[in-house]
Amino acid sequence: MQLLDGKILDGRKLSKKIEQNVGDEVKELKSTCGCTPGLAVVLVGQDPASAAYVNMKKKACDRVGFYSITHEMPESISQEAIEKTIVQLNNDTNVDGILIQLPLPSHIDTTKLLELVDPSKDVDGFHPYNVGRLVTNLDGFVPCTPLGVMELLKEYDIDVKGKNCVVVGASNIVGKPMAALLLNADATVEICHIFTDDLKKHTLNADIVLCGVGVINLITEDMVKDDVIIIDIGVSRTNEGKLVGDVDFENVSKKSSYITPSPGGVGPMTIAMLLSNTLKAAKINAAKLSEQKEC
Repeated sequence: MQLLDGKILDGRKLSKKIEQNVGDEVKELKSTCGCTPGLAVVLVGQDPASAAYVNMKKKACDRVGFYSITHEMPESISQEAIEKTIVQLNNDTNVDGILIQLPLPSHIDTTKLLELVDPSKDVDGFHPYNVGRLVTNLDGFVPCTPLGVMELLKEYDIDVKGKNCVVVGASNIVGKPMAALLLNADATVEICHIFTDDLKKHTLNADIVLCGVGVINLITEDMVKDDVIIIDIGVSRTNEGKLVGDVDFENVSKKSSYITPSPGGVGPMTIAMLLSNTLKAAKINAAKLSEQKEC
């Protein structure tokens, strides 16, 4: 990567450090209370990208010493069958975190399933209870990708307080929680989306541009000011099979003070935050079990 040292926000490097810390804490948790953090993944259908991502999550769980299980279901499975599995996982004391791999087939009511997950096991941070706690700046589970972005900014001593931040994309998974986290950190936040008129007008004024929509080269050099900080959250695959982000990296990097590569920037941080959230859930559950034994 032909950039000056210090300009790259290296998610791979930071994710390895976080993974090491999680692994150390897992060992401590096992030695003090005999608890092993457990993550259950619900995977529906044969989407190659989803299957690959789930496999990456499983390998990460293995590396840090988590118990993990994947419930693979056919594309034709009924809503009721998935709901039954989620209820079982809610009641399984070996499972601290539940993750429903998205997207789901069109005949499945995704919202209903996400609402069915026990909020204390909602390590993806998608349950309305955790969404509400995020918006009101209370402790809870935060969606992994935006949480990873905040950790990446923190690692490189980038303070968003008072900065003009433009979030491109308004999804419930990335855009909205990203904006909430930035607002909680005292940034000035704009959210742009598919119906935004003249995206360039907004991004040109931004100190930090965070883009996660899955459109190749959406953000170009002429759309950003000098010394901008670029957080590229999008991932797409070109016709040649190459993974790229939403930002024209080669040209935009010439004007940026910091920039995330894609891949290698935000992606690894998403899995690192999943591990962190699952460990957090395990600690909470371990504390509850300890209190019950004392009673």
